Amino acid sequence: MTDIADTPNTFARELWDTLKTLTLALLIALVLRVVLFQPNTIPSSSMEPGVRTGDYLLISKFDYGWSRHSVPFSPPLPAGRLFGRTPRRGDVVVFKLPRDVQQLYIKRVIGLPGDTVEVRGGQVIVNGRPLAQQRLGVVEDPEAPGVMVEQVRETNAEGRSYITYDRGQGYEGDDFGPVVVPEGRYFMMGDNRDNSLDSRWSEAVGVGLVPADNLAGKARRVIVSWREGAALLKPWTWLNLAPERCLKPLR
Repeated sequence: MTDIADTPNTFARELWDTLKTLTLALLIALVLRVVLFQPNTIPSSSMEPGVRTGDYLLISKFDYGWSRHSVPFSPPLPAGRLFGRTPRRGDVVVFKLPRDVQQLYIKRVIGLPGDTVEVRGGQVIVNGRPLAQQRLGVVEDPEAPGVMVEQVRETNAEGRSYITYDRGQGYEGDDFGPVVVPEGRYFMMGDNRDNSLDSRWSEAVGVGLVPADNLAGKARRVIVSWREGAALLKPWTWLNLAPERCLKPLR
């Protein structure tokens, strides 16, 4: 027979055990998120066609080492990266916006420290060498009905190839530089070249030259993707998936 006087103590112990279990689970989840992988959605069309609004991405945290920006909310920890490694040209990188570190951005690494980067007529030139372009035909921008874009396969000096969008000549970012990327900074561009505020614009307008400390991780794969109209607070839209994009690797 249970002693009635012991009931409050039993309840308190069970509550304490539950709180300890939840705290431990949260700590494990936080460590995994900081050290290994971070799932995230970034509502931007600047990286079309590779990344679209509604994509839920898997971001690996260990590729470039860890900094204070690897931790949620970017706490005021010492500057620098632990086990820091340099990205490769062509990597799709998630980083904290220099002017507002609470915002996550996603772009492609075009220039490394010491590189000279310029753009002429929409063609990117790195260290005096134009990145090869192959025109693949015109399609409608999937997130801008009625806007036609040309698909362009761009290949960098390392042989890495990816598809970009070009809306044609005469856009502000079609001619830029040259600029030498300083030590500890990276030159980033969106694949949707005429719809991306990136390193072609100053930090006050675009992203500027991104500090190494601001790198949060490498975007590796689309885990799942939702079509337009899906929203977290609308459960009836959760199954409005784009199955053709699920588990799609980012190149």
